[in-house]
Amino acid sequence: MVRTPAKSMEQDVESPAIIRKSKLPKQAREDLPKQLAEVERARRIQRYVQKDGKCNVHHGNVRETYRYLTDIFTTLVDLKWRFNLFIFVLVYTVTWLFFGFMWWLIAYQRGDLDHLTDSQWIPCVNNLNGFVSAFLFSIETETTIGYGHRVITDKCPEGILLLLVQSVLGSIVNAFMVGCMFVKISQPKKRAETLVFSTNAVISMRDGRLCLMFRVGDLRNSHIVEASIRAKLIKSKQTKEGEFIPLNQTDINVGYNTGDDRLFLVSPLIICHEINQNSPFWEISQAHLAKEELEIVVILEGMVEATGMTCQARSSYVSSEIKWGYRFTPVLTLEDGFYEVDYNSFHDIYETNTPTCSAKELADMTSRARLPLTWSLGSKLSQQGLPESEQEGQETKTILEDQEKSQQTERNGEVANLESESKV
Repeated sequence: MVRTPAKSMEQDVESPAIIRKSKLPKQAREDLPKQLAEVERARRIQRYVQKDGKCNVHHGNVRETYRYLTDIFTTLVDLKWRFNLFIFVLVYTVTWLFFGFMWWLIAYQRGDLDHLTDSQWIPCVNNLNGFVSAFLFSIETETTIGYGHRVITDKCPEGILLLLVQSVLGSIVNAFMVGCMFVKISQPKKRAETLVFSTNAVISMRDGRLCLMFRVGDLRNSHIVEASIRAKLIKSKQTKEGEFIPLNQTDINVGYNTGDDRLFLVSPLIICHEINQNSPFWEISQAHLAKEELEIVVILEGMVEATGMTCQARSSYVSSEIKWGYRFTPVLTLEDGFYEVDYNSFHDIYETNTPTCSAKELADMTSRARLPLTWSLGSKLSQQGLPESEQEGQETKTILEDQEKSQQTERNGEVANLESESKV
């Protein structure tokens, strides 16, 4: 009796462990392939504008490259920082070396280097005894340092002329390169990184109409002056003549007519596009949206309050990032004497009751519900398959019969009154 438990324990230890897979709920198992398909489809969609605002367009086979040199200032500003700094150092170094060589050449031609020990000889530049000293004198001249050890004399007209040329050219180089670096540093690209867009756009009902909405916000306390918002629909189309237009741009009205596109961006705002007859989403339903290959590019522009320079922030939403039947979670709360914005909920959305049909179908159903009774009778007759002429004749006949019945009733009433009077 003592061995039985031990034997059973040995069997339990030696028996292989059975690992049971956790079963997912039925709804989760059904939604998993759909979610994987959406993720795979989102990966296959080629964006026109990245989420961070960078345009996914590369210019190839540009033969007229000389146009970049005609606008050299903008070309240098658009370069990356490592190339910009390299050109900055290179320009100054080459200028100093060139004028240093010119000072050395003047001293060599005049014979100043052969009379270094002659105190009676008046050189072009005092204490210039080689190329290194000429290079140092070039740096002192162009940067206006002026240590005083090396100085030009008045017995060298070619040196005076070179000094004038180097001073003027050095001022031009300083103005150009320092201006380029100043513009590069003060560019508002970094300011645009503190302007945030919601991860998803949503479609839901607002004031009885379908609306496309997304949220924008500013993380800084300094405001964007004269902020404005625009939106473009990027979608390929084919004209009636058969012409294919890739990446056709269609304007999406976000309040241009009413002035709602002019923003006072102190707290996060929900930008709304009403889906009406002029909207490119007028005939798009929830099922149709899932199959569409489109992209919405949103552009926020304004002036930086600190510098006065124009700033632009961009983002985009593909069809898989447009959520049908959702709204944004409120992020603004009233505290003790101030309003507080919770950016942890900036991208959060919640589901709401929204029709799955298109805005056009929704408008048709609403208009049918508001039509008078005569139209509803005509619609019933049309549903029964009667031609329009027969429907109109049937309606006219019904109206005439009703009038004859009312007239007959009035006549019967008059006859009855006359009979009663005669009896009396």
